[in-house]
Amino acid sequence: MHCPKCGVEVPDGADFCPACGERQHRATNAASESALSESTRPNSGRDPGAIAVRFVYAGFWRRAIAYLLDAILLGFTIGVLVLGPLMQHAGLSADNPWILFTGANRQVFAVNLLVQMAFWPYWALMESSVWRATFGKKLLNLEVTDLAGQRLSFSRASARYFAKIISGLTLLVGFLMAGFTARKQALHDILAGTLVVRKVLVRGGN
Repeated sequence: MHCPKCGVEVPDGADFCPACGERQHRATNAASESALSESTRPNSGRDPGAIAVRFVYAGFWRRAIAYLLDAILLGFTIGVLVLGPLMQHAGLSADNPWILFTGANRQVFAVNLLVQMAFWPYWALMESSVWRATFGKKLLNLEVTDLAGQRLSFSRASARYFAKIISGLTLLVGFLMAGFTARKQALHDILAGTLVVRKVLVRGGN
């Protein structure tokens, strides 16, 4: 099947075009094709004012804001429930959290590793859920999909999360790549084979 908008071949079962983001509508037979509502067929010409959902690649700044929202949410919950008790158990002063960024001993390494492992289920479970998004992404109408526009498996979502470590090791260049790559992919998206897309409402005549 080819995208009716840009002509790029779309993999079987894909929800939207991997090149332009146009939502793909498939029908099992002629009857189901004719039963599609006008709101999902914006180019039919019958109702130019109909509203349809289109997907476009999410830009760097929108993704950064979503990440910041998630970081605030997790920073509070993980900080209270996990980080504080871990620091106390490791003999680190909770009054000086900067030691987690500046310290280099085994206790600091162990606490940072355990905090990252506490973050992992949140990102992996949310991005592989029916939402296809964390709370931050959901607020900004973002979704994470595979290259065919399908929902991620938990294993792929986990791979994407841990690939962020590699993005971080590049002095954050791996994250900045979302601002200038063709499909707005960060390094961890490329490594995991994922996309971050944004829902856009468009009128049928556009």
